[in-house]
Amino acid sequence: MATLKKIPLVLMGCGGVGRQLLQHIVSCRSLHANLGVHLRVVGVSDSKSLVVASDVFTKEFNDNLLSEICRLKADHSSLSTLISGECQVFLDSDLRGKLSEIASLLGTSTGLAFVDCSASSETVEILTQAVDLGCCIVLANKKPLTSTKEDYDKLVSRPRRIRYESTVGAGLPVIASLNRILSSGDPVHRIVGSLSGTLGYVMSEVEDGKPLSQVVKAAKSLGYTEPGLIAILNFYIAVDHSFFLNPRDDLSGMDVARKALILARLLGMRINIDSIKIESLYPEEMGPNIMSVEDFLSTGLPLLDNDIGERVRKASLNGNVLRYVCVIEGSRCTVGIQELPKNSPLGRLRGSDNVLEIYSRCYSEQPLVIQGAGAGNDTTAAGVLADILDIQDLFP
Repeated sequence: MATLKKIPLVLMGCGGVGRQLLQHIVSCRSLHANLGVHLRVVGVSDSKSLVVASDVFTKEFNDNLLSEICRLKADHSSLSTLISGECQVFLDSDLRGKLSEIASLLGTSTGLAFVDCSASSETVEILTQAVDLGCCIVLANKKPLTSTKEDYDKLVSRPRRIRYESTVGAGLPVIASLNRILSSGDPVHRIVGSLSGTLGYVMSEVEDGKPLSQVVKAAKSLGYTEPGLIAILNFYIAVDHSFFLNPRDDLSGMDVARKALILARLLGMRINIDSIKIESLYPEEMGPNIMSVEDFLSTGLPLLDNDIGERVRKASLNGNVLRYVCVIEGSRCTVGIQELPKNSPLGRLRGSDNVLEIYSRCYSEQPLVIQGAGAGNDTTAAGVLADILDIQDLFP
């Protein structure tokens, strides 16, 4: 029997996407064996603690331990409570030092993949160190790539060693498609995309005449009011679950702006997040530092219904619809509500799918259109797993 190529990896972030990734790794063992690959998990961290195999060169977390980690985190417990003779536990102050040590030990010997499925901006320091130490990095977390230009340049300085498909469109082939177009010498001159499952759902519901406040409240309550349980369940599967804690996180447009920045930087634009013009669906006086979530839902949102409703009606009179999109063109990058033709790919969008239109020299009249589920733990984790397998040739 042929020897399997072993890919050691450390997972940072064990929330919904991280847990789903570990479950995918366990369930795909036989498939990966047929491909000649074995994913060797040697460490997992959450925001407060890190668990590491007793010997990162020769040991790994077995599938039972990986399943126990998933169960523990699903119960919102800390990894520090894990009891196992197979691993060591490191807390807060020791966490970064231990991650750096693992990167130093494995980066230039067996190789190591750092997989960031967190939602933290604090992972960028260890990721840039990992790049210097010869490690590969795989990202679902958008924040490292939307940090300073200096951090971004460091992360992408070795393009063969970084994958970040799941930062934009979950498992959709957005980054890969753009890289293929650009590497062929075909200049991309315009991108228009609906990149938020939450906002795509919200805009298609208000298009049907429902008030914005009703759509958001119904979504937050998981279907106990209109527009119906099935639609809400589909929505629930497709969006970031933080929406149900504070809908403003998505309604501000910041998540879409981060995705737009990643795409803009991929095209060569030297910009930061504050270079992007962002239209929030609510005014500053309804922000989280001024108005509680309860007040926002009960008194703030209803004040926005008439304005959004009127914009929907005006667009309809022009034969158009409203969509919340990012537009990248020339030196301009904007995020907000746009009036678009009903019969365009974005105009036909319903529900929580993502849609991206890419215009280039080869795709000038008819854009390249990428559409599908652009969020959800399962889809995002599958994209991360595919990215890990995509770098297998870099491991001995």
